[in-house]
Amino acid sequence: MSVDQNLSAFIWSVADLLRGDYKQSEYGKVILPFTVLRRFDCVMAPTRQAVWDRDAAYPGDTAPALLKAAAGLPIYNTSKQDFRTIGADPANVRKNLGDYINGFSAEVIEIIDRYAFHTQVERLDNAGLLYQVVQKFADPKLDLSMSRVSNHDMGYLFEELIRKFSELSNETAGEHFTPREVIELMVELLLAPDDEALKGGEGTVIDILDPACGTGGMLAAAEEHIRRLNPVARINLAGQELNAESYAICRSDMLMKGYDEKNSSIAFGNSFSNDGHDGQRFRYMLANPPFGVEWKKVEKFVKDEHRDLGHAGRFGAGLPRINDGSFLFLQHMMSKMWPVTADVEGKLKGSRIAIVFNGSPLFTGGAGSGESEIRRWIIENDYLEAIVALPDQLFYNTGISTYFWIVTNNKAPRNKGKVVLLDARDQWSKIRKSLGEKRKEISTRQRHHICALYRDAFDIAADPDHPDHAKVKVFRNEDFGYQRITIDRPLRQRFEVSEETLTALAESTAVQKYDLRDELLDGLKTLIGTSTTDPAQFRNKLFAAYIENSVTVPPDKVAKAVMSAFAITDPDGDVQKVKGKVVHDPDLRDFENVPLTEDIDEYFAREVLPHVPDAWITETKDPKTKQTIRARIGYEIPFTRHFYTYTPPRPLEEIDAELKSIETQIQTLLNQVTS
Repeated sequence: MSVDQNLSAFIWSVADLLRGDYKQSEYGKVILPFTVLRRFDCVMAPTRQAVWDRDAAYPGDTAPALLKAAAGLPIYNTSKQDFRTIGADPANVRKNLGDYINGFSAEVIEIIDRYAFHTQVERLDNAGLLYQVVQKFADPKLDLSMSRVSNHDMGYLFEELIRKFSELSNETAGEHFTPREVIELMVELLLAPDDEALKGGEGTVIDILDPACGTGGMLAAAEEHIRRLNPVARINLAGQELNAESYAICRSDMLMKGYDEKNSSIAFGNSFSNDGHDGQRFRYMLANPPFGVEWKKVEKFVKDEHRDLGHAGRFGAGLPRINDGSFLFLQHMMSKMWPVTADVEGKLKGSRIAIVFNGSPLFTGGAGSGESEIRRWIIENDYLEAIVALPDQLFYNTGISTYFWIVTNNKAPRNKGKVVLLDARDQWSKIRKSLGEKRKEISTRQRHHICALYRDAFDIAADPDHPDHAKVKVFRNEDFGYQRITIDRPLRQRFEVSEETLTALAESTAVQKYDLRDELLDGLKTLIGTSTTDPAQFRNKLFAAYIENSVTVPPDKVAKAVMSAFAITDPDGDVQKVKGKVVHDPDLRDFENVPLTEDIDEYFAREVLPHVPDAWITETKDPKTKQTIRARIGYEIPFTRHFYTYTPPRPLEEIDAELKSIETQIQTLLNQVTS
């Protein structure tokens, strides 16, 4: 990570001042907003006098547009204070700092308010620390001007600080930002098919959205990639972030890059319950939503939209289980795709999406579940272009394996009806020092290699002699679908009266509540030792015992309990029927997933009947349509299974030799200890 470590360490030294008065988990509440203010202070320095002169030239309130023009920035500050003057008067440092903040344009004040900065200023002042902290940030060595620190490096600096604060407070840094090399790979895969089209002229307009934007790293990387292809393109960035501090950093970063409200829209809040870009469409969308985070807080809102709007809303395809909202993010993004009929310069049509998932969305949920229905909708509508498996231990807050899903509503002709699976799990380099759970990174060379595999995927998959042939597979959409059938077998039982079955009857709920319980149990004791496989014959024996022992014939509910207690499952017993219909054995019920492209009956005859000739396919009711069906359609993407390579176990002789070698080593060590 190319962060200026000395600069990061300098800012981090402020923590030494806070120790004792602040908990470690609270350091970020002071250091992050002060860093943002110092950045603004340094960036505005060259045009500060011009802003003052322009403000003085107009009586009353000067139009913000005029002040921004004088500053040459989308922000300004009319206060006569700066970090140097704020710290020059220890007795009035709080007043001077307040004057300085109040002199900012509305955009900056909104950012500072997200930090609840005024609360921290009061707390620092009461602790006698405000002057010392201001002096730290006023140090000339902390030069955060554009010439000293680019916007790119400033993003690294913020991310390094957030990572440290997250580790101290046991928070998940991954909720705030994504490793830059992962972002760069993601952006290249997202934009690569459009590289030539993006090289259009000055009229090219590109809209990009990240609905879980954190500090804005993905938006920044996407913008940089497009700028390299087309420096004069008009790029509109949009994002939404739930964490106030990350939101504030993202907003300040956008301002520093010259983005104002016209071409930058960073919304604050929950993307599900308060969509900051409702009704908008975007050419490119990318996101790294939190893994496995529940959506219980917005459950009612999401379910109401799903029920009331269906596909006219964002969540028409289905709802995932409550403990993982990953698929909600993807549906949210897909609802903002441009229709393929929309045309920009005749080259860019529809939309492209890249999103980071863990393994769960690939296979969680059986046929008919919310997850399966979402996968079904995506694949059957031919939206899924590819899935790329990444190495584990890439992220700061988790060591699990992750995947890029590339989704589009305008596939290239060769991709139509197809899905590319690319295994890049071996494309990693070990980093010198672990950063949280991050122990690996993807080098530039490896990133280019992955992109080349993606670009040439169809050719590589078709060439068995290609060195990377095993890493790339192309499937038809229908290859991921299956028909889940229910296999039942007949219930076979014998009926036996014994001490054990009589005890079971006595403990049954129906008999416990029966007023003539003792009479019934005593009368049935004469049948101990009776056993038969014929239920009709057994009922006759019961009635004979009732008559012989003067037992009142029990009511239906108790009579059923009697038959149930004495019934024992027996593979040699008679097939049980009710009203002439064979009863299935619930313990023998099984399920089979039949490939979507295969006939159910042919599969059943080939794979099931040779092993269980008395089995049958059970018809069920679809819970949605209430129609009788023989199979439920499901979709899953068993990525690991498709790339599994069998490794034979080592020869027993080799294992035995290794065990003997270890035993010898242990014995040698024991001899050394006892000698």
